[in-house]
Amino acid sequence: MTDGVFGRESGHEQVVFCQDQATGLKAIIAVYSTALGPALGGTRFYPYRSESDALDDVLALSKGMAYKNALAGLDLGGGKAVIIGDPSTTKTEALLRAYGRFVQSLGGRYYTACDVGTYVPDMDVIARETRYVTGRSRDDGGAGDSSVLTAFGVFQGMRAAAEFRWGSPDLAGRHVGVSGVGKVGHILVGHLVEAGARVSITDVSSAAIERTRAAHPSVEVVADNATLVRTPLDVFAPCALGGALNDATVPELAAEIVCGAANNQLAHPGIEKSLEDRGILYAPDYLVNAGGVIQVSDELHGFDFERARRKAAGIFATTKAVFELARSEGVPPATAADRLAERRMSEVGRLRSILAVS
Repeated sequence: MTDGVFGRESGHEQVVFCQDQATGLKAIIAVYSTALGPALGGTRFYPYRSESDALDDVLALSKGMAYKNALAGLDLGGGKAVIIGDPSTTKTEALLRAYGRFVQSLGGRYYTACDVGTYVPDMDVIARETRYVTGRSRDDGGAGDSSVLTAFGVFQGMRAAAEFRWGSPDLAGRHVGVSGVGKVGHILVGHLVEAGARVSITDVSSAAIERTRAAHPSVEVVADNATLVRTPLDVFAPCALGGALNDATVPELAAEIVCGAANNQLAHPGIEKSLEDRGILYAPDYLVNAGGVIQVSDELHGFDFERARRKAAGIFATTKAVFELARSEGVPPATAADRLAERRMSEVGRLRSILAVS
């Protein structure tokens, strides 16, 4: 386990490389900030092409978690972890427990949870080696599947965006395109159908598409993400992996609003300005997809679903506040969201320098 120089270059407090040859574990844990409290963020299990790609992803994701937790009003910092490998072939009990030992070795600076490629049962296994785990099963005293409130929060953010753009949060009759109907996208489709929206979907997994169509026969299926991007939509909801908004997709995007669950949707700085120039209202991803972290963080206080759901419902008001700040300061919503998050990390984080003796 080695701390790299990458943390200093990227603004991260700590970057830890973890390896256990016997189980095949290769992981990276990145702690971006503990200004507001211990870093909380999920563990992504993914077959990265290279260690460099994995490092780039975990650095970006952990920073996003710090901003997400700050905007969500949580007393938690931001971190993330990635395990390099194909979870369908390399995930084992021994590997997950080895990973849990590395999480435990950080002494509570980082709490983990589910992400792409990891699930509630995995958190229960990891918890056998470390107490710094959230997103565990209800039977194990946890919050269960965080996708539930992640999707709910995105839906609330979408309603806020609709009100800001069209004067009403009602999504009935609006055409929403959901790219990625996995854990979160599938649940989001349910909220949209219930709200009376017309829904089009796409996913690289035919099984995910069939599962969603079975639950919601009214949804329309398009061939691929490129087709969905070019489809005239009221709302485009990226719910797969990051980088969905890039130099190729933004010029072709035929939607008035972008609001989805995927992390790190902006491929690089400047994309938010491109969206603004095209008149597309962007609901910052780490703002609207915070319902999941709100759900799992509630475990730290003894989980209560209704309490967590009430907190996640607040994403509606926070999203509206970000849009209003963006309008008043003449900046894209992504910039306004960053400013609010950075302000809270600075103002509240500073208080930790005041010695309090219990």
